[in-house]
Amino acid sequence: MKILIAEDDFTSRSILLAVLKKHGHEVLATENGRDAWDALQRPDAPSLAILDWMMPEMDGPEVVRRVRSLQTDRPPYIIMLTTKGEKADIIAGLEAGANDYLAKPFDPAELSARIEVGKRMVELQAVLADKVNELQKALNEVRTLRGLIPICAKCKKIRDDKGFWQQVEVYVRDNTEANFTHGFCPECAGKILAECNQDDAKLRGKAS
Repeated sequence: MKILIAEDDFTSRSILLAVLKKHGHEVLATENGRDAWDALQRPDAPSLAILDWMMPEMDGPEVVRRVRSLQTDRPPYIIMLTTKGEKADIIAGLEAGANDYLAKPFDPAELSARIEVGKRMVELQAVLADKVNELQKALNEVRTLRGLIPICAKCKKIRDDKGFWQQVEVYVRDNTEANFTHGFCPECAGKILAECNQDDAKLRGKAS
């Protein structure tokens, strides 16, 4: 999984890089909040981010707030990483939009476990987003007629919303996604055949 690290402390950043690469993750490391924000706006943005609370140019909570303002069906899973341990600070980080919180100095095993939780959440979120997109696509392809439709009892033309009378196939074509193929039902085919036979008989009678 592609993971973003935003950590200005060299030692902490190096430990994070080592732990994540050891577990086979692709890592993008940044040293300040501005670069982290830029990275998270890209089309190929990492699906999980580990953000330090205190960073140059833009702090972690502000990065989180900006990320959560983006319109996307695949928002990143965000873990706040900081020396702050007060409950008020933890609540502030979560209220900003972080998914999880880990205090420094962190335990590598605990970090790995929390990343695995984030990975599962990202995967479930991707599956859900795909299902929603499939449903939306299906809904966009289906148009149905609803309500009362005025139709002439004799010629079977339909009156549209503007008061014009149209052939049934024209009305259906303009108000649904249906396409027509023309043919004859057995009853009409029999009538047409009978009429042709009658015309043929008349012609033979005149010829004789």
